[in-house]
Amino acid sequence: MTKVCIIGSGAWGSALACVAARAGHETMIWGRSETVVDEINTSRTNTRYLDGLTLEPSLVATTDTSKAVSGSDLVLLSIPTQTLSSRLDEIAQHAGDAILVTCCKGIDKETGKLPAELVSEAFPDNSIGVLSGPSFASDVVSNLPTAVTVASASEGTADILAGHLSTDAFRCYASTDIKGVELGGALKNVLALAVGAARGMKLGASAEAALMARGFAELRRLANALGAKPETLVGLSGFGDLVLTCSSPQSRNFSYGMAMGRGESLEGLKLAEGAHTAGVALKIAEENEIDVPIIGAIVNVLEKKTTAREAVHALLTRPLKREA
Repeated sequence: MTKVCIIGSGAWGSALACVAARAGHETMIWGRSETVVDEINTSRTNTRYLDGLTLEPSLVATTDTSKAVSGSDLVLLSIPTQTLSSRLDEIAQHAGDAILVTCCKGIDKETGKLPAELVSEAFPDNSIGVLSGPSFASDVVSNLPTAVTVASASEGTADILAGHLSTDAFRCYASTDIKGVELGGALKNVLALAVGAARGMKLGASAEAALMARGFAELRRLANALGAKPETLVGLSGFGDLVLTCSSPQSRNFSYGMAMGRGESLEGLKLAEGAHTAGVALKIAEENEIDVPIIGAIVNVLEKKTTAREAVHALLTRPLKREA
């Protein structure tokens, strides 16, 4: 039995904890909310994030970082990208030689770094991995078939992660392309805002498909320029995750985009990581002289420089060009 610690008691953290428990590991969740932690321990539910679903009975939750992390073989980091760096120093005090695995999708807007880069700096002597792919937390908790990518710079570590985190319903494919896996997960969130906005404006399925396809072209251009492998981007953590995130209001980014398209206030909506990632993604693209008009349009809408409908018109009236 391996000890697996999950940092984060939200929907995705709880889902990953269920996966680890089903794989036969001693599993502990760290959460900052006493209410959520107490509910997980007493009722095996997490109604704030996963209402109506039951978690695995062997899970243990705590607000004590030392208790959660100490002695762990794997530490899965399932907290928002924008708050990740603020937790790493405390975790480092107790992590020992554990493998650290980022399970969040985004780019840190303060530094422009991906989650694995932040973790590598805080844990220079530890093995680092990433987990990403098309997966809704509710599906994973319900033990529905799901496939994701796990990556590490070391093939051996990637294989270890895939072996330890795979179950009959949760299948992990190993990779060594950390950057490609993380960029696919981060950039697809921005594109989901665009497709969601099209749904909110009732532009039709054809427009949504066009935004997905042309958005994916932007994702590939930018990710390839930053060192991602092309085959990673057409896999689960790139194209696969894009399709899922752009297909259902169950995705926070898609729902956020729908509200943008309807012209609603975005105050008080659930966290949409794509809204944080869009600006830094555009900045990186501009620094590398990469054309990303859809990402740019989303940034303009988020910064209230234009309306969603004006952004669509601007995209449609761009000069004609060859597709490839």
